[in-house]
Amino acid sequence: MEDREKRVQLAALLNICFTIVEIGGGLWTNSLAILSDALHDFGDSVALGSSVVLERQSRRKPDASRTFGYQRLSLFSAIFSSLVLVGGSMIILSQVVPRLLDPEPVDGTGMVGLAILGIVVNGFGFTLLRRGTSVSEEVLSLHLLEDVLGWIIVLIGGFIVRFWGIYIIDPLMTLGVTAFVLYNVAKNLRETINILLQGVPKHISITKVKKELATVDGVIAVHDVHIWSLEGETDVFSGHVVVDEALLKTPDEARRRIRAVLRRHHIEHSTIELESKDSCSGIECENWR
Repeated sequence: MEDREKRVQLAALLNICFTIVEIGGGLWTNSLAILSDALHDFGDSVALGSSVVLERQSRRKPDASRTFGYQRLSLFSAIFSSLVLVGGSMIILSQVVPRLLDPEPVDGTGMVGLAILGIVVNGFGFTLLRRGTSVSEEVLSLHLLEDVLGWIIVLIGGFIVRFWGIYIIDPLMTLGVTAFVLYNVAKNLRETINILLQGVPKHISITKVKKELATVDGVIAVHDVHIWSLEGETDVFSGHVVVDEALLKTPDEARRRIRAVLRRHHIEHSTIELESKDSCSGIECENWR
């Protein structure tokens, strides 16, 4: 079993166990903020569980139907977990308004105790998944980081309720945490959708790649460049590279030089078409002829 799968499985187990504790604690303290965190943790648990299954399937080797393999399956876990969090947040928001209009008493001491436990459990899960590099692990780790920040807010709110009896702080905290979660979900979904649309990965500048390739000894021009990512980890390049006659006679050496540049930009898989000045047919070729 790969380290990635082990990390996700352990984080899922911790999240499921703590979600049960949260539900009981939320009902015991009558805290909507804790119940909202329980719902978010339940969403994370579902996402982590689906991630375990999809990560395992994503390691299947390429075949005649899927020549790039099944690595993109891990993206569906990121999308699914985001949708779960959006749905859960809508339910929580529907409960916040009545509490704002008519605050109910909550147990501040219980909130403080649960908040400390929540910070420890979710902090450990975040640290565990933060070691990974896949988009799925990044999204899941951000969910856990959101929970840590949420529990810090609950801890502060618990002290306020315990010593000053300001009960309206509970729905206000719920509103703030939910807004923060929705903001981050939107940001993560944009990145996931960018990968599905074969957009340029956020950590790569296509302009810098083209400029650096143009400085390679023997390279005249670069055009028809495409850079995308399979799942946020494996970056892919395809492009036409116009080289001089001397380098065209040693195509293996030409590709070696080009791939050396691409590796510096975290591009592992490349398809390179070498061209002479006379055979270049792209629109960009007119700019240097």
